[in-house]
Amino acid sequence: MNRPFANLLRRRAGITLAEERGVRTLHFGSVWVQGAMRIADPFRLELEYTRELFAGLIFQPAPRAFTLIGLGAGSATKFAWKNFPRSRVTSVDIDPAVIACARTHFALPADSSRHAAVCADGHDYLAAHPHSTDYLIVDVYDARAAGPVLSSRGFYGACRDALVTDRLAVIAVNLFGRHKSHDLNFGNLEQAFDGRVLALPASARGNVIAFGFAGPHSEIALAELRRVAAGLKERLGLEFPRWLAGFRRENGLDGVTVSA
Repeated sequence: MNRPFANLLRRRAGITLAEERGVRTLHFGSVWVQGAMRIADPFRLELEYTRELFAGLIFQPAPRAFTLIGLGAGSATKFAWKNFPRSRVTSVDIDPAVIACARTHFALPADSSRHAAVCADGHDYLAAHPHSTDYLIVDVYDARAAGPVLSSRGFYGACRDALVTDRLAVIAVNLFGRHKSHDLNFGNLEQAFDGRVLALPASARGNVIAFGFAGPHSEIALAELRRVAAGLKERLGLEFPRWLAGFRRENGLDGVTVSA
């Protein structure tokens, strides 16, 4: 551990690391896992819910800019950075210790012309950057993991305003499906996005990834979504066809088109 990171740990007590069976995990001083990395394959999405955060690529397969609110171990950031070399990737976290830890222990790429790790309040950052991104990921939990830290209708309104308006844009939000915060969060998201929201079925660990859409309303043929999902699976190695089936089942989408 280098000295700057050690200093941050002392000032921001609570960040702890663990390793088991080749996987390093990040904790905020509790048993809750805030991020994970397979040491032999640092760009792999180790946790199921982090993979599901990219299910929205079915609807927008070519984002120009990813913005991630809540860095954690940087898994989603690294995946976007590696697999979308023409896209700009911006990660935002309020805690400098988290950013330092991601850089020194989780292989977070250095800042460059297409990647930046920004230390800021997520709500403030989004409010200051309207229409700046077309794929927004929100995953913000504290040590108690008692529900998202940012979850108000005002926050989700700032999320919507941060999305571009000239093409279909997506927000992916990590929610707890088995927690009392879920219905409130989902309702706030639906209100902010005028009902343009879909959700995946809950994962084995209880995470529910909800997706909101902004920009031009789209009626996309199911056959086209299946084609896109198959192509994304081949290129990225993730279960996009299964997620598309999950979208249809969870949201009662039984027609030949899907609204986004």
